[in-house]
Amino acid sequence: MIEFENVTKEYPDGTVAIEEISFTVEEGTTTVLVGPSGCGKTTTMKLVNRLEDPTEGTVYFGGTDISELDEIDLRRQVGYVIQEIGLFDHMTVGENIATVPDLKGWDEGRIEERVDELLELMDLPPEQYRDQYPTELSGGQRQRVGVARALAADPDVMLMDEPFGALDPITRENLQQEFLDIQAEINTTILFVTHSIDEALKMGDRIAIFDVGEVVQYDTPDEILANPKNEFVEDFIGADRTLKQLQVTPVREVMEEPTEEHGEVVATVEGNGHAEHVVGEAGDVVPVEPTDSTQVALSRLIQGGVDALPVTRDDEVVGVVTEAAIRGSRDGGP
Repeated sequence: MIEFENVTKEYPDGTVAIEEISFTVEEGTTTVLVGPSGCGKTTTMKLVNRLEDPTEGTVYFGGTDISELDEIDLRRQVGYVIQEIGLFDHMTVGENIATVPDLKGWDEGRIEERVDELLELMDLPPEQYRDQYPTELSGGQRQRVGVARALAADPDVMLMDEPFGALDPITRENLQQEFLDIQAEINTTILFVTHSIDEALKMGDRIAIFDVGEVVQYDTPDEILANPKNEFVEDFIGADRTLKQLQVTPVREVMEEPTEEHGEVVATVEGNGHAEHVVGEAGDVVPVEPTDSTQVALSRLIQGGVDALPVTRDDEVVGVVTEAAIRGSRDGGP
């Protein structure tokens, strides 16, 4: 979908922001650019919507050299979310979200339908939030509106530059999880910039780790944790690699089909008719969802004193996860 081929960006004062970087962002995936301040990750992102142009090398968008594309048309195909959000305070929430569809000439009915659809997706009921102004919203709500605006015209690609960086830790973590759930539905190609390795490991299908203008490792979160390429990557990840691996591995990767030995706990969940809090063979059991981390699952297994934990989606049991499966998935890891 997006390809960087030997790309260098040098500014007139001689500053080299990035030098001969090459990597490919696959369609429908989230690629996170991470590294310390001033390493070139935001410059790299801005090349995609031509807020910057490369000094050397080529950036391809859908197989086409990006320099051959009209800047305005390109930017209307690419959603853009920044830390400061950038909502228009004089416009309502609905008008903010409708900005790009309106510029693209969508009819009023189609725009209204899309605005309401996105507000529902962001857990902002349209009847309550459509006519409010940004100044009436919390920071987390404004960030949701910013994401909705970026998605409004069904962009092929979405760029997210430190989108949750200005939020408090609890709101940030909640929005991260919500966005992962949203991405599972919309399947958009996303380029995501952050300085936090924990956020990168949680959000990314693939991660590009930057150091002073170069990409030092480009790989999946699991592979980066298991096999950091050099000392810089090791130091950047930190010492708690095993814990981080539990945090980034979703339950869906280790869950199993229910068997008779799991029957009592699973039957208890199904018999309750809901998946919030149930009582199994050994006591209290709180089910997990496929998108929860194995760290969450391991914690609940230990707290509940059970060997197996139901995995539910929409209050239906879709599998089980065991402590053995979680610990087995770490064999051969860091």
